[in-house]
Amino acid sequence: MKEYFIQHAKDYVGKTVTLKGWAYSFRKGGKIWFLQLRDGTGVMQCVVTKFDADEASFELKNVITQETSVMVTGVIKEEPRSPGGYEILASKVEVVAIAEEYPISKKEHGIDFLMNNRHLWLRSKRQHAIIRIRHTIIKAIRDYFDDRDFTLLDTPIFQQAATEGTATLFETDYFGEKAYLTQSGQLYGEAGAAAFGKIYCFGPTFRAEKSSTRRHLTEFWMVEPEMAYCDLDMDMDVAEDLVFYIVSQVLEHRRSELETLERDISKLEAVQSPFPRISYTDAVKILQENGVEFEWGDDFGGGDETIISNQFPSPVMVHRYPSAIKAFYMKRDPENEKQAMALDMLAPEGYGEIIGGSQREDDIDALISRIKADGATEEDYSWYLDLRRYGSFPHSGFGLGVERVVSWICGLKHIRETIPFPRTISRLNP
Repeated sequence: MKEYFIQHAKDYVGKTVTLKGWAYSFRKGGKIWFLQLRDGTGVMQCVVTKFDADEASFELKNVITQETSVMVTGVIKEEPRSPGGYEILASKVEVVAIAEEYPISKKEHGIDFLMNNRHLWLRSKRQHAIIRIRHTIIKAIRDYFDDRDFTLLDTPIFQQAATEGTATLFETDYFGEKAYLTQSGQLYGEAGAAAFGKIYCFGPTFRAEKSSTRRHLTEFWMVEPEMAYCDLDMDMDVAEDLVFYIVSQVLEHRRSELETLERDISKLEAVQSPFPRISYTDAVKILQENGVEFEWGDDFGGGDETIISNQFPSPVMVHRYPSAIKAFYMKRDPENEKQAMALDMLAPEGYGEIIGGSQREDDIDALISRIKADGATEEDYSWYLDLRRYGSFPHSGFGLGVERVVSWICGLKHIRETIPFPRTISRLNP
């Protein structure tokens, strides 16, 4: 039996089809009733009249409830006044399962209630739009790297050492040994770059960060390219090109979803390449000129990032941070040892950092010295140091946080809506 989907309604005009889905809403009249049917690809108005539908189908108006699963057979026709511009004139409506009283009604609900019912809230028009945009963002990321000869490298979830500092590690027992949930696939990505030249890893990452801000999750998805013979400027080129491509793909394929979210699309259309690039030192000057008491050497907070990014319509890349606040694996600036060859990309409209990256340290002695300064040992990173022992090479990479990008592009107030089932310091269920 051929399957038909609402998103392809324009291909079915004049044809008799069967649509399968759930009752999103309905309006009941005397000799006619209307069913808004959702099937996961869209919503369509089903017109059920006493004259066109069989009697059993017509009488279902007295039985059907919100989220009842149904199959509707009828002829598709164009109707500009209907959602999506099409409707189905039903000849038959079949109930698969009557839904109990649905807990999420049209009235206002508190965020805790909605998050406790996240498994059901996903069915709403707004959440549906967000997840569809997320899908397009992820597809754009994969297409971007796949079309540019990057090799996908899957990196382990269980790791033995920290990548981003020990303060945010989730520790677990691994058959009698200490192991940690991955903060990043970067170190393994560097091994991949030595083998394949250009790689990317893409998967869940974990940070035991006791933060309850609108920008933080404890489990999130990150894509991390790593590139051999790539310096900081080349790294920024790729980061810019990737983000511009993502925005263009969402604008091309998800305008209706952006409109559902009431997103100001002009803000996304204003994102143009080349993106501005400023040094950390210049960013500090921006803060000071805007009345912020900020000292060179401090790290930016969320408010600082907002002030900096508000100066530009496109994402801004800040580079050459103080080495004291950056990770051990970041190469120091040959012209100034106090600066790391690091970059952050800050999204406009106050959405903060969406990319963090750097040129990696390729000198083994410098790397060993910093590992020891962090309180670790050569043994902790023995295999990682082998990458410098056996053919060291200049290389760079970055990590892009999917949820941060979804939040910015969708114009969301909180990151918890960007992922189907968010994990925060206060939520492990559903």
